[in-house]
Amino acid sequence: MRLTRAPQEGCGSSRVTCQRRKAAGRVRLAVLALLSATLVTAFDALAQDATTLAPDVQRQSAFPKQSLVGPSRNIDKSQPLYLQGDELVYDTGGNKVIARGNVEIFYNNYILTADQVVYDQSANTLTAVGNVVLKEPNGNIVRADRYTLTDDFRDGFVSQLSVVASDDTRIAAESAQRRAGNTTVFTNGRFTPCKSSDGMPPLWCLSAATVIHDQQAATITYQDARFELFGVPILYTPYFEHADPSVKRKSGFLMPQPSISETLGYSTTIPYYFALAPNYDFTFYPMYTSRQGILWQGEWRHRTENGQYYIKGTGIDQDAGTLPSSIVNREQYDGWRGSLDTKGLFNIGSWWKFGWDVTTETDDEFRRFYKLDNILLTDRVNKIFFNGMSDRNFFQIAAYEFTDLGYTTPDTSETKQYAYPILDYNYVFADPILGGELTWTTNALALSSNQDPTSFAPLADTNQQMNRVVTELNWRRRLTDPLGITYTPFAQLRADAYQISNYFDPYDNTAPLQETSFARGLAAGGVTIAYPWVANAAGGSHVIEPIGQIIARQASIRQDGLPNEDAQSLVFDDTNLFELTKFSGYDRIEVGTRANVGLQYTFQSNNGGYARLLAGESYQLAGDNAYANPSYDVNGNPVFSSDSGLQNSRSDYVLGAYVSPWNFMQLISQSRFDQSSFNLARLDAGGQLNLGPLTMNAIYAYLNTDPTNGINTSQSDVYGSISLRLTDRWTVAAAMRYDIDADELASDMFQIRYADECFVLTATYTDNYYVNPNLVDGQTLMLRFELKHLGEFGYSTDALNFNFSEQQSGATTP
Repeated sequence: MRLTRAPQEGCGSSRVTCQRRKAAGRVRLAVLALLSATLVTAFDALAQDATTLAPDVQRQSAFPKQSLVGPSRNIDKSQPLYLQGDELVYDTGGNKVIARGNVEIFYNNYILTADQVVYDQSANTLTAVGNVVLKEPNGNIVRADRYTLTDDFRDGFVSQLSVVASDDTRIAAESAQRRAGNTTVFTNGRFTPCKSSDGMPPLWCLSAATVIHDQQAATITYQDARFELFGVPILYTPYFEHADPSVKRKSGFLMPQPSISETLGYSTTIPYYFALAPNYDFTFYPMYTSRQGILWQGEWRHRTENGQYYIKGTGIDQDAGTLPSSIVNREQYDGWRGSLDTKGLFNIGSWWKFGWDVTTETDDEFRRFYKLDNILLTDRVNKIFFNGMSDRNFFQIAAYEFTDLGYTTPDTSETKQYAYPILDYNYVFADPILGGELTWTTNALALSSNQDPTSFAPLADTNQQMNRVVTELNWRRRLTDPLGITYTPFAQLRADAYQISNYFDPYDNTAPLQETSFARGLAAGGVTIAYPWVANAAGGSHVIEPIGQIIARQASIRQDGLPNEDAQSLVFDDTNLFELTKFSGYDRIEVGTRANVGLQYTFQSNNGGYARLLAGESYQLAGDNAYANPSYDVNGNPVFSSDSGLQNSRSDYVLGAYVSPWNFMQLISQSRFDQSSFNLARLDAGGQLNLGPLTMNAIYAYLNTDPTNGINTSQSDVYGSISLRLTDRWTVAAAMRYDIDADELASDMFQIRYADECFVLTATYTDNYYVNPNLVDGQTLMLRFELKHLGEFGYSTDALNFNFSEQQSGATTP
């Protein structure tokens, strides 16, 4: 006789009677306290949409979507029904077939086993009695004492039901009845995706007097429902409904997102999702705050045949009197404040794309104050673009708006720049020219800088204007002689045309430039020579490669008195040692004759490890050194650093090291050393370790003095993060950024995470030290838990000064 486990009675007893059960209960005590404090509201309908983009609402679920009962299966009635058992009895009078003893039935990928099965040919029903087990095609396993179903397995009645889904989700009920092949009604049903053993109740369970699963409507309804933790009822609701877990989109409420904040007070976001059509929807998610009022929010999403886009709108009728007193001139924020955020991407044919990424707001602090953006965001970039790419062509035309989000004082003003448009074109010629590759590159730019705080029009007469066209022809060929020496000759022809207005002389920022239109050209040619030496050893291969490069150009070119908008970043390291120019943009050009030399070592081990080191320096042999004398902007600041390591005829030394001794460890270092004293001038180093349950990352940055940019002392900081999986369920993580020179923390984070087969809890504590009176920054505690098949719930607070700051640092709370 086959034995089967009886259905679990209820969600399990709440009484713990042995040491093992007591210990397990203590482990989960914190989880019980948290859930009982936050599960206080039940909604008539919980929406399902895994991809909703509402802030603080969307997150990737830790659990895959899967139907609990399984979709309707079309039964092929032409397929035979196979039945076997120890004894087969034909009751001709009752028109029944009775099978007894180890009965097995195979039909349409259903497998039914029982002690006895009675097939009533008159009623077209199968009645299985005793240790009934039904294996469904979707992987579910149904156990029961008695199971009556129609011969097409469409409808039926079950007593003492126990269902185990393929993901170990369990449903138990005193009885269940399936009607019209669609609706299943469970009496005294109990549902849990959590495992339990030794009589221990599951972590959580949902029980109800009646549970109705409507497969066509894709809903599960509970009547007289209780939510239990470890067998302890903590929440009762007379009615509760949510979408079937297999459903991706359904209108209804999403999980609320409560929080506590110094600036917003107690707040909660209650989203409602409208599944309007298969290809578009709308989410309305107002945030109710105790100090600032209601922040109205909504998001529209639309997917078309060739692309998709979304539009998010946010607004609040601001009462300036409720804002923190530290905000400068807070009366300016009185009235309606808001923002509009939209992003889209569309394919136009097989080569062309059109899209945008635009965020606009009434004031620069709005989105960061209401935590819609990261508080550390310093620049906002809006973009509209149209581009196309083929095998040898690339074309893009785009319009940009750049906004500086840094803190402004009465003596400073917001800086905006508009690029309308930027055009880029690149073409690689199909046929070799002189045996090498020829490319044509063109860049066109129309730029406006808003220097007048009272003027917001890009074409205003008081704004700086620059129109620029740059076109280049580049040729390159690689040759190798019999000794293995490689020769790479290259050449470039370049022409620039500028038109500017309202720019000031970089050497006298009170006098405007008189010349407004000019052109310049550049011809360059050179060769790179490398001679690799290869040695194979038992552990791997070694390659030592001396590299030399010489580039010749005209001795000088007009650029000292010109604006510099796109070449302000100048970092000299091993990655650009052998580049034609080390400037980051078009507005500055390297001229004269320059030699670049280096030595590269590469090791490749047989077990997959590798190491690469490149050391070198650069020499200005003739002509002007474009890196020696930067010009200045209207505020008297240099347009690029004069302490880049290239300002002298002999550059600083650069060294790059990239090492991975094993596949679980990677190290990188990019450094620059003073060419006369060999003192460290700049260093960027980082490492990553992934070793079983341990993951570590570290980044160190060092910069020596740069008086032209106001850096009179060396600057260094370090960032580190670590994550450790303590067990298969518990993980801890921490991160920190530390300013070494100021001897203070810049930011820190600590996280603890618990995850099992049915429940995920994540607690994250963060603290950012950011100086901006208009943005009150504080410590933040975020709690998020997810119940399998029922959704997730989040909670956050930054009102931690009393609980954390005072005890940790001794600071007093204002």
